[in-house]
Amino acid sequence: MDVFDIVGPIMVGPSSSHTAGAARIGKFALTILGQPVQKAEIYFSGSFAKTYKGHGTDKAIIGGLLGMDTDDTRIRTSLELAKENGLEFSFHETEIENAHPNTVLLRLTGIEGKTVAVQGASVGGGNILITKIDDTEVSITGKATTLIVPHKDVPGMISDVTNILARRGVNIGRFELKRSQKGGTAVMIIEVDGTVDAEVNDLIARFPNVLDSTVIAAI
Repeated sequence: MDVFDIVGPIMVGPSSSHTAGAARIGKFALTILGQPVQKAEIYFSGSFAKTYKGHGTDKAIIGGLLGMDTDDTRIRTSLELAKENGLEFSFHETEIENAHPNTVLLRLTGIEGKTVAVQGASVGGGNILITKIDDTEVSITGKATTLIVPHKDVPGMISDVTNILARRGVNIGRFELKRSQKGGTAVMIIEVDGTVDAEVNDLIARFPNVLDSTVIAAI
């Protein structure tokens, strides 16, 4: 546990769980989408569903989707700013089975037509846990630079990606592989020390059988 876990982040209030964590989830989802958000369907579950208006969770999520950090005072007016920027959004109350009480599911459409669904939880002190990207269950904290590589589930994919990282001096801190079924689509989740530059990410994205490659800076 570090001092950040104890005192929480620098943020626009009132709650680290309901605002700072929510803003981080929104910003993480924006990075996954990789383009400005045109439409956002936002599903609050558990405690989020009961208190999102009073605690400003709605404003924090939208602020994150607009690229705002937790201490950005524009979060207070993010709903208005989103409308001015043509971001269409809607809020829904739901119950996601077996989810953390502070969970939100974001279904996003970008201005270039790309879509993504991101599910995440605010787990306290401004910390988050991303638990699902589209139909793939994941476990991402956002505390380290994270490389997300969806690919076809064929032999040699892990060595292709990890070898290029090793040759470029990138140290892997945590590696996880998720797949829905054998021979289908799999996802590598790689947390690294330091950063991954754009050239390395482009090399990985061009590998045969790699479907995409996204680098997410620590949030």
